[in-house]
Amino acid sequence: MNPPKVTDEDYIQFLIATPKVCSATEAARVQPEEANAPQHDAFTRLLHRLEPDALTLWKEAAVQVERQGGVLVVDDSTLDKPYAKKMELIHRHWSGKHHAVVEGINLITLLWSEGDRHVPLDYRIYDKAGDALTKNDHFRTLLETAHTRGFVPECVVFDSWYSSLENLKQIRAWDWVWLTRLKANRLVNPDRTGARPVAQVNTDAHGTLVHLKGYGLIRLFLIVTPDGDREYWATNDLNMKALTRVRFAGYAWTIETYHRGIKQYCGVERAQVRAARAQRNHIGLALRAFLRLECHCYRKGISWFEAKLAIIRPAIRTYLTNPLYRLPATA
Repeated sequence: MNPPKVTDEDYIQFLIATPKVCSATEAARVQPEEANAPQHDAFTRLLHRLEPDALTLWKEAAVQVERQGGVLVVDDSTLDKPYAKKMELIHRHWSGKHHAVVEGINLITLLWSEGDRHVPLDYRIYDKAGDALTKNDHFRTLLETAHTRGFVPECVVFDSWYSSLENLKQIRAWDWVWLTRLKANRLVNPDRTGARPVAQVNTDAHGTLVHLKGYGLIRLFLIVTPDGDREYWATNDLNMKALTRVRFAGYAWTIETYHRGIKQYCGVERAQVRAARAQRNHIGLALRAFLRLECHCYRKGISWFEAKLAIIRPAIRTYLTNPLYRLPATA
């Protein structure tokens, strides 16, 4: 049997370099001019041949993180697929970008950060119709895996979607600190006079001790945003200060930055393949591409945008020395 003409590293480097189009045909077109260069079907076979596996991402990320410290952030993002009619893994999901339910693939990521870094450690693709697992099942699996790998974070931060009692109790069982947002109708008991929604509790940005129904004592914070919205944050660290909450909440936003990074600079939602296996492999390779981009940018002290532009700039310079597209000469 002949060895494959392209490897996962070849595809990863293509994702880092390409400005927009992420197809097998485009990957073949931009290959260096050499005898027996790989054709588009070599890249298509690669995406169908590899075994989808998040473990490879972890092996590459392990050397870039500190397991004692930092913050673990869990969140999901919808990869837009508005024109996918026959593509597998496509379901209807809520999109924070569109503020509506859209067609796409839901990607759940476990991210490690200490403020300056955005390092994806693990991920899952939400496909309840295929594996019967809920988002909360994936949430617990991601954190269980992190615990097994020896992580002892300063805090675990996540959105209200993942703030079920089962999730909170699991994190508490490891003696980890958690910080999450609660929905306004979540029941708490602030003064032993009965449970009431958090929206009816008298608290502020410095926090108040309350009893969360079914869990125990927590510290509840009220944050009023500049546009007037009221956010309710909660933690099992009863002594958490307001500034500590702000710092950890800031880390939570790093995963939103990460979501923009994998979409804008690594083409995670642009795969032009139909099969679920190929989609899973493309997503995994895109996350590994982001890992390389993030590592380079951190060492060089530059942005993802600048790193991407540095790849394209020489091609633009070459074109400008001899522009191809001109108006026809007139008599």
